[in-house]
Amino acid sequence: MLEDRFGLPLSTTSPSARDAYVAGADGLMTAGADVERQLGRAIDADPRFALAHVANARALLMRAQVPEARAGAARARDLAVHATPRERAHVNALALAIEGKPVESLAATREHLMLHPRDALVLAPATGVFGLIGFSGRQAREQELDDFLRTLAPFYGEDWWFASALAFAACECGRLDEAQMLIERSMAAYPRNAHGAHIMSHVLYERGELEAGLRYLEGWMPAYEREGLMHCHLSWHVAIFALAAGRNELAWQVYRKAVHPGGAWGPPLNVMTDAVSFLWRAELAGQPRHPELWRDVRDYRNTNFPRSAIAFVDVHAAAAFVASGDAGALAILADELRERVATAKLPAGAVVPLIADGLDAYGAGQWELAADLLGKALPETVRIGGSRAQRDLIVKTLVAACIKAGRNAQAQELIAQRKA
Repeated sequence: MLEDRFGLPLSTTSPSARDAYVAGADGLMTAGADVERQLGRAIDADPRFALAHVANARALLMRAQVPEARAGAARARDLAVHATPRERAHVNALALAIEGKPVESLAATREHLMLHPRDALVLAPATGVFGLIGFSGRQAREQELDDFLRTLAPFYGEDWWFASALAFAACECGRLDEAQMLIERSMAAYPRNAHGAHIMSHVLYERGELEAGLRYLEGWMPAYEREGLMHCHLSWHVAIFALAAGRNELAWQVYRKAVHPGGAWGPPLNVMTDAVSFLWRAELAGQPRHPELWRDVRDYRNTNFPRSAIAFVDVHAAAAFVASGDAGALAILADELRERVATAKLPAGAVVPLIADGLDAYGAGQWELAADLLGKALPETVRIGGSRAQRDLIVKTLVAACIKAGRNAQAQELIAQRKA
């Protein structure tokens, strides 16, 4: 019987379908640019191959093609009726997330991996800071992901993909030596893993090795296609490394070319949050405000996320409304957030509107109020999702508010805590 890269049997009898599926699955887990082409080849070779259909559906979801993704998941469910029990459970776990049921998907993922721990394509959506655990809204979600991966580590040995996933979890939990060892080993085995390059960037950022991070990405990025899933976000890392290094011209060049709406392609979640993050950080670093760029980002949010939906996006939307002077849109968002908190429909909870209020106060020059609100929110900011590097937007704004309010001792303490 044909097997995938992790030694799991596949129901297809076509070697061509198997080979294309394995290539597509690796591409899906590494943010490659030709994922859909490879999975399309697998489907052409065996149109009844359920796993190829659901993998392709996930690839479409990652590119924000939601109707097409859900149609592909439905097709995979139909075909999985005739597949093995393992493949039916595989399809179900992935399809639930595509159908907009993350809680059910995570439960199905955990259950499935108890029986089939090496089913990496099912595991992958639960990993990372934007995964099923990362966007769960739970306070301890970083440690939860790390613990989850450690229970599976004995089943993966030296596998390069698993090492990269574990490296990111270790990085977010502050174990930087371990994270660097794991990601260096992973990238040595599979150098073109875009998620791996991303994780390496985070490790260097957390170490404070900003020049090294910039050099690393300047060496890695040229061979990565602009159509790749991570191109926008990796470009954001280049831009903030350059900004921190004082190379402002490079930072703005990269931002305008590959991060700002209309630059390099990226999932709307990345484009929206990365654009806001760079522009806000640039102003904190003393750069002038560019009202036209903020209006572009505000309009992009209103087109792609017209209502409150994802806590991480909502926080960045609040910043965009503050910086673009759109008080009406900010008030509507704040009302939506409070309504979702009141009806228990916001997993991250009350910290989301609290951050929005803090950003609003900062934008209005109410430094004391901004410092109070953001200081109160800081212990639970992890609940909004995203990485420590991304959540530095809140930390840096709080530090700036403290300095402007004359709370220098508090600002110094915050800086020392972040360095530690």
